[in-house]
Amino acid sequence: MSAATRRLTTAQALVRFLAAQYTERDGVRHRLVAGTWGIFGHGNVAGVGQALVEYGDVMPFHQGRSEQAMVHAAVGHARHLNRLSAQAVTTSIGPGATNLVTGAALATVNRLPVLLLPGDYFASHAADPLLQQLEHPSEADVSVNDALRPVSRYFDRINRPEALLASAPRAMRVLADPAETGAVTLALPQDVQAEAFDWPEEFFADRVWRVRRPAPDPEELADAVRALRAARRPLIVAGGGVHHGEAEAALVALVDATGIPVASTQAGKGSLRHDHPADLGGIGHTGTAVADDLARTADLVIGVGTRYSDFTTASGTLFQDPGVRFLNLNITAFDAHKLAARTLVCDARAGLTALTGALSGHRVPSSYEDEYRAGRARWEETVRAALRADDENAVPTQTQVLGALDAVVGDEDVVINAAGSLPGDLHKLWRSRSPRQYHLEYGYSCMGYEIPAALGVQQAAPGVPVWALVGDGTYLMNPTEIVTAVQEELPVKLVLVQNHGYASIGGLSESVGAERFGTDYRHRAADGSFTGAPLPVDLAANAASLGMDVLRAKTVRELREALSTARAATRPTCVYVETAAGDAPGAQAWWDVPVAEVSARDAATGARARYEQAVADRRHHL
Repeated sequence: MSAATRRLTTAQALVRFLAAQYTERDGVRHRLVAGTWGIFGHGNVAGVGQALVEYGDVMPFHQGRSEQAMVHAAVGHARHLNRLSAQAVTTSIGPGATNLVTGAALATVNRLPVLLLPGDYFASHAADPLLQQLEHPSEADVSVNDALRPVSRYFDRINRPEALLASAPRAMRVLADPAETGAVTLALPQDVQAEAFDWPEEFFADRVWRVRRPAPDPEELADAVRALRAARRPLIVAGGGVHHGEAEAALVALVDATGIPVASTQAGKGSLRHDHPADLGGIGHTGTAVADDLARTADLVIGVGTRYSDFTTASGTLFQDPGVRFLNLNITAFDAHKLAARTLVCDARAGLTALTGALSGHRVPSSYEDEYRAGRARWEETVRAALRADDENAVPTQTQVLGALDAVVGDEDVVINAAGSLPGDLHKLWRSRSPRQYHLEYGYSCMGYEIPAALGVQQAAPGVPVWALVGDGTYLMNPTEIVTAVQEELPVKLVLVQNHGYASIGGLSESVGAERFGTDYRHRAADGSFTGAPLPVDLAANAASLGMDVLRAKTVRELREALSTARAATRPTCVYVETAAGDAPGAQAWWDVPVAEVSARDAATGARARYEQAVADRRHHL
């Protein structure tokens, strides 16, 4: 007797399969693919599009406006749910598919799951060349979707319906694997999408992918404990893996037991609440003075769930103690072995809990605790001064915008940012109240991430106030998903900061001798110089035209009132503010951006001299 089968198209089978996939960790189950974003064209409308209509009762659909933005929304959703749930993104072939590449790179760089379902050319080649098809003169099996290969953790082109039987479970394994996750691509030739096949019923049965918490190897744990007991000035660097592993409470337990201080990367900020006595704030180029000062003298650096980007290490110049060594606790061996470290390849929660138990009775010297607590107090004065506005009727600076927002948000609010000058100010100054509040995408630092990511977070956390903080440059990159927020009635809050240009890159340009060239949004004179007059661009009116409620704030008082109104709003709401110039706390550590070795301009030659002085401090930790 033959096994039961169901005759469906490939696209229909895929949607039914995805709807039956779950993750489970610590006994809590989640939909692995919670919904599908889509923009339809001839490469997916008759296949995946028809299937989503057919099975709309089991697969929620979200209509996007930009392919890149759809991926950002899905990534925001996955990050807020600690990688236990993902979303899919479907596009047509051609530009629809290639527009996915930036979002896919962002997902993979940040180790965050997203499923990409781009349309592809006819597998049968019956209609070559079809509209939008790239023709390769010597490789007929190449399509534009091959551009997704290097930015995907798993890639397959489904040239026959039955290939999905093997490939779809492999794709789910990667999405659910905390050590391997990232962008997963299943390229779908449009004729195969619509082709029928007799699918075994087992393919559609509920399937649970258990997200493991591997324990540390006993010998690695013993070695780590010896190193920690021998250290006099240990420092924990908390990365995004603390959040992904839901290990915040385990970190607090270790710190309370041992007194080891904690500095955080952009992804790890909020691992300790800001007012915990051992929380030093951000580390590295955008870090705090107290964190960076301790990093320079640390004799053991314990990286927890971090991949040690150049911002964290100050391009190899931060950790300067002659005998400094590293101990890396990471679920990914690739990251655990960085900086010639001792390794604990394990789940963050499991590893931290094991360390706490094995270090029973051990505590850092009291003089060390006194030192870093005094440094915390000094930096808190810097924070208060930067956020404070003495004149309620003045135009706010950017840091005063953050101060006004700090006064309005609650512990449950989520603040999202990715690029520009805001990440540096936020890393130094933001007072994180809860593990999920601080949402910075700084692995890829992608302009245009913030607004769509806010939609994904809002879908993951209905009822939670979600704030997207963007400058004018970032807003102009990708405002389109405002329309989706209006359509889906997602009450995201947008804080739109107008400073007439690329403030972060403008400052960097000046520091490396490029004289702020090409970084202002201002009129040019006939000789190419800037006249200083702002362009007659009204971004607030633009946001309103896309369906947002807009509140304009000109003073500190008006800003605080507008933020309070926006927080209570039940519709997508924008708070627009033009900022005054103001000095945020400067960089506390270096960052390597190479400077022209020769130049006829004084700005560049001076910058080169400073560069050569700074780069001399770089160390290779071997």
